[in-house]
Amino acid sequence: MPSTRKPISSSPRYLSEIVAGAFREATEKRLLQIVLQSPVPRHLAIITDGNRRFAEQHGLLVQEGHVRGKDKIEALLDWCLEIGLRILTVFALSTENLNRPKDELDGLMDLFARSFRDVARDERVHKNHIRVRAIGNLSVLRGDVREAIELAEGATKSYSDYFYNIAIAYGGREEIIRAIRSLAQEVADGRLRPDEIDSSQVAKYLYTSDLPDPDLVFRTSGEERISNFLLWQTAYAELYFAEVLWPGLTRLDFLRAIRDFQNRKRRYGL
Repeated sequence: MPSTRKPISSSPRYLSEIVAGAFREATEKRLLQIVLQSPVPRHLAIITDGNRRFAEQHGLLVQEGHVRGKDKIEALLDWCLEIGLRILTVFALSTENLNRPKDELDGLMDLFARSFRDVARDERVHKNHIRVRAIGNLSVLRGDVREAIELAEGATKSYSDYFYNIAIAYGGREEIIRAIRSLAQEVADGRLRPDEIDSSQVAKYLYTSDLPDPDLVFRTSGEERISNFLLWQTAYAELYFAEVLWPGLTRLDFLRAIRDFQNRKRRYGL
């Protein structure tokens, strides 16, 4: 019996996807060329929001949404290397996120432990001399996650060409309180006078004390807030919000954010 199935190439949907893909690829290539002609941010801070909503919209388990989100962070690192963006700080888990259901947290901890172990032996990390660090209240993390973090940090501690920071069990207010307590202890010990406390004194006790502040904060999912992320450090950062959910972020979305930053005139409050 002759087949009644139409050739795939005759499908209008298939043809439209080919055309759309070719157009997107050409747009990415052209935008990359434009981005490379201007300075890029020294330090990009990114809020990876939308894993759970992505899973719900695509009929996936929540854990699969987090896995897709982790894979997107891997892609993001490649995109940053491609344009020479040297410092990347990713908001992976907030202190508020620790109140999520136990099964979800267990899955996240498994993912973090595996990811940090992978980073320690990632050829891309060693080839590009990327220093990897975790910032946050690491003491509340599961033991195997802390061990994996120590492995990744130890394997990359001598590198200084690129910096990849993962904010995990992190809260901006808690970070500032931690700095205030350290300064209060200095005063109590007689090593510092109250009138000597200034912004530089506070900054030296922050997790990112040896790095420049972020130039750009990029958040996905359509939410327009920074959610307790790097509150002190982002005082003069440019903010960029994208509607796309984090696992759905594309290279084109990323390049558009960088180009938007390049088109802004930074005033630093002046």
